Amino acid sequence: MATVKIDDGYVPSEDEPFMNERQREYFRRKLVGWKADILREAQDTLVALQTENENHPDLADRASSETDRAIELRARDRQRKLTGKIDAALARIEDRSYGYCEETGEPISLKRLDARPIATLSLEAQERHERRERVYRDE
Repeated sequence: MATVKIDDGYVPSEDEPFMNERQREYFRRKLVGWKADILREAQDTLVALQTENENHPDLADRASSETDRAIELRARDRQRKLTGKIDAALARIEDRSYGYCEETGEPISLKRLDARPIATLSLEAQERHERRERVYRDE
């Protein structure tokens, strides 16, 4: 995901108070834009799937088409779940809890939020979480 610049070229910086009004607006716009892109892609997919009602006489062509369709639908499902996470992040911006780790309460780095604006854990907490998952998975 690219860094979004608010109209005046603003990019959040560590040199200002964390999650000030300008930073919250920056991330709100970034999230809203990301969601709009996902919804537009989903609409394009829907149109493509509706118009691709081809009859494939060749069994291999039909199988390939079905596989492509299944892959596309799985991708859309993942993106549907992502829009829920984006909505949750927007709600956290509104209640001013955005940008703080759900586990430790500490600020999540601006660099991490810029790369993954739906992040709910600091990098350290995320790494601990992933290590615990690996241990349970390996048992």
